[in-house]
Amino acid sequence: MAFATHSLSCRFRFLPPPTSKLSKTLRSEFPQYSFFPSGKISYPASFISFRLSGRPSGSSMAYSSTPPTAVVKGDPGILVFGSEEELSVSLAKHTADLSEKFCRERGAFTVVISGGSLVKSLRKLVESPYVDSVNWEKWHVFWVDERVVPKDHPDSNYKSAYDGFLSKVQIPTGQVYAINDSLSAEGAAADYETCLKHLVSTGALQLSPSTGFPKFDLMLLGMGPDGHIASLFPGHPLLGENERWVTFLENSPKPPPQRTTFTFPVINSSSHISLVVTGAGKADAVHQALGYSKTSSPLLPVQMIKLEDGELTWFTDKAAVSKLQEKAGL
Repeated sequence: MAFATHSLSCRFRFLPPPTSKLSKTLRSEFPQYSFFPSGKISYPASFISFRLSGRPSGSSMAYSSTPPTAVVKGDPGILVFGSEEELSVSLAKHTADLSEKFCRERGAFTVVISGGSLVKSLRKLVESPYVDSVNWEKWHVFWVDERVVPKDHPDSNYKSAYDGFLSKVQIPTGQVYAINDSLSAEGAAADYETCLKHLVSTGALQLSPSTGFPKFDLMLLGMGPDGHIASLFPGHPLLGENERWVTFLENSPKPPPQRTTFTFPVINSSSHISLVVTGAGKADAVHQALGYSKTSSPLLPVQMIKLEDGELTWFTDKAAVSKLQEKAGL
């Protein structure tokens, strides 16, 4: 199988640094919704909104075949879909809307993706209308984590993304940043961090003014049944890493053992995170992550997503939130 070469190298053509910033209120950005002083959002009549007894303050859930893409800042949005197809449709619209917003504001869109089933959920982006309307030339694509294997290996997150997504859209190859798979896990992580810092120096990637870590426009993440995100696993020492941008592990509890991963300071500096969680196998982790499970266990990695200045949206299905429904008596 032939692959385009996207290994990290800092010899790229970069987009110019941001020159302007568009300022709009939520009301003008999303006129179809009503926003209240408390920070709550009122969905159109086609939505069934409900609050669960004991839910953390400021959270709500909505069922709909076409859920909203607007999320009140600082208020975790939890969207529940009747099917994976509906989820994919809404995720594509949400992603395309953010792409349009950031491309309009500063001429670039920095996107971080993960592996697993996430790429399948992005399939609607490579269909009409988005495949022809999204400004792909302004996308910069990164991986939140990667397995240190050759790019054509079945375990490669790059291969998964290339087969299901990247090969179908016109993103310049110099703006797709895969790890250097010829290096060790430690070397690949160091190389990736070096290149991120170079992108910051050129203005292609911004730093968060509040954290000093890179601020990506959108991270598209999944979650494992154990509550792990990226390659940050429960109980692993890397959960406490707060200096590096990119780190590595050689003892992943899930094969393959050698991986690179973004650290939590980078993840939590994002402008937006779309967390895609589906299936009954993840219901226990969802139950614990959203505050219903009475446990003295340490926080799950997914519970450590606490954005400094950004918006988190959960894209889930009924199976994944089934234990929340049981708690609510639904």
